[in-house]
Amino acid sequence: MRNLTVAITQMASRHDWAKNCDAAEALVRQAAKAGAKLILLQELFDGDYFCIEQHAKFFEGADELDRHRTVKRFAALAKELGVVLPVSVFERANTAHYNTTVIVDADGRQLGFYRKTHIPDGRGYQEKFYFSPGDTGFKVWETAAGKVGLAICWDQWFPETARAMALMGAEILLYPTAIGSEPPNPTYDSSTHWQNVMRGHAAANIMPLLASNRIGKEVAPDGRHDIFYGRSFIADYQGEKVQEMDRTEEGIRVHSFDMDEVQGLRRTWGLFRDRRPEMYGALMTLDGRVKSAAVN
Repeated sequence: MRNLTVAITQMASRHDWAKNCDAAEALVRQAAKAGAKLILLQELFDGDYFCIEQHAKFFEGADELDRHRTVKRFAALAKELGVVLPVSVFERANTAHYNTTVIVDADGRQLGFYRKTHIPDGRGYQEKFYFSPGDTGFKVWETAAGKVGLAICWDQWFPETARAMALMGAEILLYPTAIGSEPPNPTYDSSTHWQNVMRGHAAANIMPLLASNRIGKEVAPDGRHDIFYGRSFIADYQGEKVQEMDRTEEGIRVHSFDMDEVQGLRRTWGLFRDRRPEMYGALMTLDGRVKSAAVN
């Protein structure tokens, strides 16, 4: 038996780096005390969600990864507590900017980073103004908690993302997130849809999945706002929710999995054995039209 205890976190973020990091650190410590060895913080937890509107001043919050104060602080925390800790930050790389998560192992080493692949661009979520599309490709890391695959928020709506990480050997999927109200239609609540999509990823790939979201109303300088609906959750390998938070609470949820049992089911179920990659050409196109080889 290879038992793994994991934790999700959920909190409101404010326009105050120190307070946000203090709050996040408190949740990480609480989760570690509860036995968690892999702890997921939400997307861009160290600041407010500045992508509600386009304001050049917010680029000042980005920094190079090798000197990013948030990465340094939480790498030290991971080492102190002996936990695997993904750290979501606004990255500057020369003239480029990315929505990036650094994977910190339980000994404090930075194993690498992932840059968000799919960048949304809609009212209330104007991320294309700030972030270039990620160039890392999907990644899986061998950590003290096992083989971890991680993608970021909007990536979670694309089943190709989860399947790619599963094919690369991931044993568990992580999705740090910032999602809430839909400004074009304020009466629409996408939270159940959001959960169901990821629950499908867990079930289709036969592996646990963690999603950590933020909560609270955040207001841009021009007065526009998003209301983040929380509902962070942990799903098991069948896609069933085994832990869930509500729309307003700050805190953690913890759950344990027998990763050997899950691996055995994944190996014997046949989903990966019976794949036919040569038949999936449409996935390599935008319009689904597969060009046939010329006939002489």
